[in-house]
Amino acid sequence: MRHRALKNMSLFAAALVALAACSPGTPDEGSKTLKVAYQKTDSFTALDTMFQSAKEEFEAANQGVTVELQPIQGNDDDYGTKLALALRSPSTAPDVFYEDTFKVRSDVDAGYLLKLDSHLEGWEDWDKYDDAAKAAGRADDGGTYAVPLGTDTRAIWYNKKVLAAAGISEPWQPRSWQDILDAARKIKANDPSAIPFNMYAGKGTGEGTVMQGFYELLYGTGSSLYDEESKKWVVGSAGFKDSLGFLKTLYDEQLAVTPAEALDANVWKKVFGEWFPDGKLGATVEGSYAPSFWQKGGSYEWPGYEQDMGVAPFPTQNGDAPGAVSMSGGWTLAVGAETKEPDLAFKFLSTALNQKNSLAFTVESSQIAVRTDVAADPGYQDANPFVKDVSDLVKVTRYRPATSDYPRISAAVQEATEAVITGSRTPEQAAADYDAAVTDIVGGDKTVRK
Repeated sequence: MRHRALKNMSLFAAALVALAACSPGTPDEGSKTLKVAYQKTDSFTALDTMFQSAKEEFEAANQGVTVELQPIQGNDDDYGTKLALALRSPSTAPDVFYEDTFKVRSDVDAGYLLKLDSHLEGWEDWDKYDDAAKAAGRADDGGTYAVPLGTDTRAIWYNKKVLAAAGISEPWQPRSWQDILDAARKIKANDPSAIPFNMYAGKGTGEGTVMQGFYELLYGTGSSLYDEESKKWVVGSAGFKDSLGFLKTLYDEQLAVTPAEALDANVWKKVFGEWFPDGKLGATVEGSYAPSFWQKGGSYEWPGYEQDMGVAPFPTQNGDAPGAVSMSGGWTLAVGAETKEPDLAFKFLSTALNQKNSLAFTVESSQIAVRTDVAADPGYQDANPFVKDVSDLVKVTRYRPATSDYPRISAAVQEATEAVITGSRTPEQAAADYDAAVTDIVGGDKTVRK
């Protein structure tokens, strides 16, 4: 999940246009229009670039077919809301759309996604996708409903100059939570105006709160959000309380941003666009895509970021094996269940995700490649100096539970972190509130105390 700017949001509601003319090149298809919905912001244009290229390529090869691009302005949460509204009606539902991996199963349950197995069987490129990546688009029935664009990992990004000024040598690699706090306190002592260590918290940053922060803490305690063996949600977790306790220490000692800044949905803009380049932020937990903001053509171009920035794995609570924790997410392309042109829609999807377009998107957005031919391409390997470091984190990464209940569970986690950093609840109280919320959401028979 990356953070996106919220700008000029509007609902899209375009009806399918039936053109009268019939193309002699494709008489069986006639004149048709495909609607393609996706997210676009002033800081995330890689999708728009990819779809513009795919539109040109597809229309040239399919006479009589028009691709109507429908970019939706909004951050991740707002994009999801607008897309869900459009998917509820056949008259507004797009034929192809950009879909977050953690919403695949809930949207399959809602009947919004077309099962793609029969189409994938005839697509030779499908064999080039990593097995783990393929699983991101799979539903409970074992069928595949979405094709991955790329994936990501989470790590600690740090400013070498800020750490050096505080007497912290690099490469910096904290081995425990205590190491993080010790370094943050040194930075604070050296420069009281600096922000030592940022971890997103609260509902303002939405999924960024849990993916770029809380889950690194939770899974580093040996606990988990969901028990895969019993297929039940974990409550009563000591690790959950410890994770909230770490956030409390970080915010109480003013080692992070202020609570007011944390609750600002656009705080990430200051992280990337101001605090790091200006040498006012020591470190933050962020996605592997971070360089996409600073590289040439990025939203916050920063010449020399390669020399000033470093990256380190996020440690486990006390340095226990495997020593580090990461989280992976990613986005996919899906075909709408209501499409009147399923074959054409999949054909466009496969055009958008061919090797050429996938490589360009992966490099521009600093994604981790999910196609073997993209991963092997020199253009990908040389995209930025951190590709190997963030790709290596795949071996210790975790994924969000891909269940239909997850979005509401995530919201409850965000509420717990907000209550703690604002001081309205203690970690113990907030954890108890979370347990009660989870039980209410899924029912007591679908929870387990661990």
